Amino acid sequence: MQDMTQHRTPISLPILTVIDNEHPCSYLPNRTARMPLIIPERLVNTDEFDVMLAQGLRRSGRFAYYTACDGCQACKPIRIEVAKFRWSESWRRILNRGDRMLRMEVGPPEYSDERLKLFNLHRGVRDLSNGDGDYGPYDYEGFLVDSCCESTLELRYYLEGSLVALTVIDVGTLSISAVYTYFDPAQSKLSLGSYSVLKQIQLAQNTDLRWVYLGLYVEQNSHLNYKARFKPQERYIDSAWVEFP
Repeated sequence: MQDMTQHRTPISLPILTVIDNEHPCSYLPNRTARMPLIIPERLVNTDEFDVMLAQGLRRSGRFAYYTACDGCQACKPIRIEVAKFRWSESWRRILNRGDRMLRMEVGPPEYSDERLKLFNLHRGVRDLSNGDGDYGPYDYEGFLVDSCCESTLELRYYLEGSLVALTVIDVGTLSISAVYTYFDPAQSKLSLGSYSVLKQIQLAQNTDLRWVYLGLYVEQNSHLNYKARFKPQERYIDSAWVEFP
């Protein structure tokens, strides 16, 4: 098998192995995806993690990955340079409403039955399971508690004492990277997905970080194309970051 990680991985980061196989695409119907998995042999430090993000890599559980799908470039890593972000009136309304109604906690990622129940509710109602069924405790921990990064946190959002949203983020020397967000679909009036993105941008601004990475943008996927509203932004296209004002 050809080693595809040489130009995508920091030289200082030892790699244990690469799992490279094709599977049904999670984002677009009737497509085959190819996302090689990179397994670091130790925790990735914050400087190395910034380099990984800048090269278009993402993180899931203990793995890093990138897209290498034959004949398809629909998935594009996306990032916000926080100093340039435009705080529109609508963004400020969402932020202010959430700040009035919600309590946010920050801590290390953990497993609990409450988290798992909300996670599965979010996947089920928003039809994100792709027919795979609910996650169990082991699946949840492998996805959102385990990490190959030196610094991983979760942002917990509570409404009147009940957990209504949670975001797992990785933190680099210069960057915040959103791993996954799930929330109670019944609380749509709070725009919890957008609110969490805004809190990450605010957190980066308050801690002098430069970038917030928002995962993958896929124009044809309704669960991912909302990210186009956060501007200006950059998307990783043909191994270069291209600005979308």
